[in-house]
Amino acid sequence: MLSDEFNWVCGVDESGRGPLAGPVFAACVILNPARRIDGLADSKTLSEDKRNKLTLAIKANSIAWAIGVASVREIDRLNILQASLLAMKRAVESLSFVPARVLVDGNQSPRLKCPVTTIVKGDSLVPEISAASILAKTARDAEMVALHGRFPHYGFDRHKGYSTEQHIAALRIHGISEVHRRSFAPVRESITNFGASGGS
Repeated sequence: MLSDEFNWVCGVDESGRGPLAGPVFAACVILNPARRIDGLADSKTLSEDKRNKLTLAIKANSIAWAIGVASVREIDRLNILQASLLAMKRAVESLSFVPARVLVDGNQSPRLKCPVTTIVKGDSLVPEISAASILAKTARDAEMVALHGRFPHYGFDRHKGYSTEQHIAALRIHGISEVHRRSFAPVRESITNFGASGGS
């Protein structure tokens, strides 16, 4: 009889495709059927406090989990979709074993050594993907808060790099930083209007 590990299913999701700044994160999670985690849902529907509490529960009770990242340079070089898939690939491949199957949120899949199934709106339908969405979101949010310490003019701790009025206004005043995605239209416009270097 095969070991249970050959039947382990891994959920995968990313966080940070839309922002103008910062890396894109992905997470993978293999839940433990014997240790149920209540409240799993699409991370976007949860409060920050709830996400943080669930992150602790997921890390403590899952069979395995991992985080993958693709840098701003990789986003600009590859495009955001391919960088997101790269972050997913890195997350799964950092596990100490190959899962039986990977379930990925959306309709695009990373290239992996195991079967992959894509599920549109999987973050709200599949508990493993919900858990991955939560880990990816909290990891990326923590990174943006850390980047706020280096680049306080932009308000990364509040908007996490998304295209808010505050963020756009800061780009107009200060130009871009080294963690802004130059391939994104609002950032390109800021380079044109402010100058190529920026970097408050």
